[in-house]
Amino acid sequence: MRISDGLEMLDLTIHAGDRKMTIHPTVLHGPEGWVLVDTGMPGSRPLIDKLVQEAGIPETDPSAILLTHQDIDHIGGLPSYLTDRADRPLVYAHEEDRGAIDGEKPMLKVTAERLESLLRAMADPVRKAFESAYLRPTRPNVSRTFTDGEKLPYGGGLVVIHTPGHTPGHVCLYHEASKTLIAGDAMTVADGELRGPNPAVTPNLPEAIASLGKLGSFDIETVICYHGGVYRGEANKRIAELSRSS
Repeated sequence: MRISDGLEMLDLTIHAGDRKMTIHPTVLHGPEGWVLVDTGMPGSRPLIDKLVQEAGIPETDPSAILLTHQDIDHIGGLPSYLTDRADRPLVYAHEEDRGAIDGEKPMLKVTAERLESLLRAMADPVRKAFESAYLRPTRPNVSRTFTDGEKLPYGGGLVVIHTPGHTPGHVCLYHEASKTLIAGDAMTVADGELRGPNPAVTPNLPEAIASLGKLGSFDIETVICYHGGVYRGEANKRIAELSRSS
């Protein structure tokens, strides 16, 4: 779905055990190439590549991958993009989640039992890439860490907003040109309504709610939520309401 010139939201339908769900990685693109925000579950790359091509973006590897946080439905597809070539994509994440993404620490919400179940369900090439990246890493997966308030050059300007709570290193990304907030899992959309983070998978819900208060200094017209998709309306007003909720 085209949000604005150079900004696409992908509708990526995946299977998670017995469940089928649609998630929304985001792509920023221009003459210099394209950048992917979040990578889906393990094995998602072919679906992402297909959606990118359908959006009219030339068939190349992304120049950079921006990870909003460490959850497996956001970083699971990353190993498919990691190669030994010198031109592998730059991978950005916040320092607080870097350890999990580099395979130095366990992922916060993936129990040993769930990990075993996930590995059993993966095709052999996907499982080998996943194990190499996260279970037996030989090099860091993260190329660069970003910090709160940093402006990245992608899409004409992308501001990093550290919004911990859902995970310690969760970030939102504000696309200045289109006044779009790429919210990751800081918020969700359900039945057309912008809602707060999912309490069931947010270990520090009070911190996650408080983090929404940081968004008030940005002029937001569109919100892209990884779970739920696009919200348009009086976004700043609604976000302010959510930040005051308990």
